[in-house]
Amino acid sequence: MSTLHRLTVYFDGSCPLCRREIAIYRRLPQATSVDWVDVSAGTDLGALSCAQAMARFHVRDREGRLFSGAAAFSQMWRLFPGWRWLGWLSAWPPMSWVFEGAYRLFLPLRPRLQQWVRRWVGEEKVS
Repeated sequence: MSTLHRLTVYFDGSCPLCRREIAIYRRLPQATSVDWVDVSAGTDLGALSCAQAMARFHVRDREGRLFSGAAAFSQMWRLFPGWRWLGWLSAWPPMSWVFEGAYRLFLPLRPRLQQWVRRWVGEEKVS
């Protein structure tokens, strides 16, 4: 990761939900200060395994600290004007626990939602 980048965002590019959400962030001007890594592309992720990266959302900050789940979203959101308030709110206990709980509830629903989105937009399933 370049020292110019504040975060490295690891996302599942094979997931239609993830691709669409990441596309929203990538359109923001501050997105140029982020390394965007599609973990479904088989890139070497170092200490983060591909299985870990595919199972949960991760970001790595400039100091090399790895965040996952709601904490990762919180780190990313704080970079973007209009999203910063959500980043700070989601980092503040007890809200951080609420956001992580909601994220954990979402994870088992993700495969079914992916199937629905693929059907809705007419995409073939990526193997």
